[in-house]
Amino acid sequence: MPTSHVPAPDLILTGGTVHTVDRTRPRAEAVAVTGGRITMLGSAAEVSAVAASSTEVVDLCGRLLLPGFVDAHNHVRLGSDEDSAQLAGADSLAEVHRRIAAWAAAHPGADWIEAEAFDYGAIPGGRMPTAADLDVVTGDRPAFVLTYDVHSVWLNTAALRRLGVTRDTERLPFGVVEKDPATGEPTGFLTGFAVLGLARDGQRALAEFLPWAGDSRRYHRLCRSLDMAAENGLTTVVEPQNSLDDLPLFERARGEGRLRSRLIAALFHGRGTTAAELDEFAAAAKKFDDDQFRVGPLKLYIDDVVEPHTAALLEPYANEPGNSGRTFYDPEEFAAVLTELDRRGFQTFTHATGDRGIRVALDAHEAARRANGPRDARHQLVHVECLHPGDVDRFARLGVVACMQPRHGAPDVAGPGKDWAEGVGQDRWAHAWAFRSLRDAGTTLAFSSDWNVAEMDPLAHLYTAVTRRDRDGGRAWVPEQAITLQEAVEAYTLGSAYANFCENDRGSVTVGKYADFAVVSQDVFAAPAEALRDAAIDLTVLGGEIVYAR
Repeated sequence: MPTSHVPAPDLILTGGTVHTVDRTRPRAEAVAVTGGRITMLGSAAEVSAVAASSTEVVDLCGRLLLPGFVDAHNHVRLGSDEDSAQLAGADSLAEVHRRIAAWAAAHPGADWIEAEAFDYGAIPGGRMPTAADLDVVTGDRPAFVLTYDVHSVWLNTAALRRLGVTRDTERLPFGVVEKDPATGEPTGFLTGFAVLGLARDGQRALAEFLPWAGDSRRYHRLCRSLDMAAENGLTTVVEPQNSLDDLPLFERARGEGRLRSRLIAALFHGRGTTAAELDEFAAAAKKFDDDQFRVGPLKLYIDDVVEPHTAALLEPYANEPGNSGRTFYDPEEFAAVLTELDRRGFQTFTHATGDRGIRVALDAHEAARRANGPRDARHQLVHVECLHPGDVDRFARLGVVACMQPRHGAPDVAGPGKDWAEGVGQDRWAHAWAFRSLRDAGTTLAFSSDWNVAEMDPLAHLYTAVTRRDRDGGRAWVPEQAITLQEAVEAYTLGSAYANFCENDRGSVTVGKYADFAVVSQDVFAAPAEALRDAAIDLTVLGGEIVYAR
């Protein structure tokens, strides 16, 4: 590119490897930025020649510059709560008890014992937890424990009593009450929390008694997660499930300078959402519609999750014959809902985990296309964990994006011996997190972290996508579904940008696009895949401004 046509840049990053994710120019040594946008790519000598005395020059020292990561599904608002007992990594009931007891002792004045990130696998024998399992360490103080996936809640007897839960209680505003099949008594386990508890009415009900759900704690979690996003090279984050009540939190964060990544917020469409509420959603999308903060897509659920056997499978769970899970809608009802949302021009994100849930969702998108005709909707199915091979080709044919989280399919999370793998059974493993099959079929992959269900670190997700191993190495799980590093990076940048209608200004290092970059501590393309485990994000640039430096 002739230097005479390039304006004097504000910023130059040079002396490294620029992996552009742009097939017209895959690599460069340096990039120039003016007015927040990329104005030049080239060799170090070419780009340095356009520098002015006012240009800030950053020496990459051989490091790797990537487009900023676009995290297509990241619960920054839900976040991780520092004021709750943390159960991540507690792999036995004894360790769960130890951590909860320590928290309770350190917070003697707390009305509620609050904990999060409980792993289903900590309960021996693969059963779900009961109130009695908590009572031994909580006593008469009510306890509220969230599972690691935030889809279920574990309560003790004092909490059941405080909330008025009896054998006649079918559900609370924030969850479905599970009953002992022999006695009919509530077990202390609630399912459906992601659908009920994170919805507008559920959050309002929780805020009446639970400090975790109060505004101050929610804002603190959001700010902490936004800081982590910048530290992890995430220059665009999609917050996938919000109510209209949550939008002021993002407005406040933006006004106080805490929003250091671009953010897209999806609104939750629960079953029974009215036409008037859809009008409110459309009005919010018009009000918040710029490249820093945009509202618009709608989040739906067709099924739940595998571990407690609430995801919908085509055949029964391998370790629970007779139970195939359930969908939240009958297929005909869901097809009608999707068809109407598509007719109104909404983009949809549908949580679909089990092979039957995925099929019902794809059938609904096919029905919408028949009714409304094809359009560039970029509807997404989110998670796509257990995919029937007969449905692989349907994503590309219907224009449906697969929004997936590689770390969910790591051996330490879902590999042999774990609850997920035991639940679906070995016969269905071949299409667990089927990155390779979907990509080969022409599906757009949009990668994401699903923080705080999994790590926010995109390098960890890239490593698992490429190796199908956990971060400690070890045996690969379903290695035939691995993809290359180039394909994985594209899914985490341009694929996710395309999935969210922002590929024209994000997702690749291309002249004219925003100068949104993530600088990695080493060129992981020039090293074995294991280098991803040791690499780190050294620098995050948003619109030409350095918003994080390690």
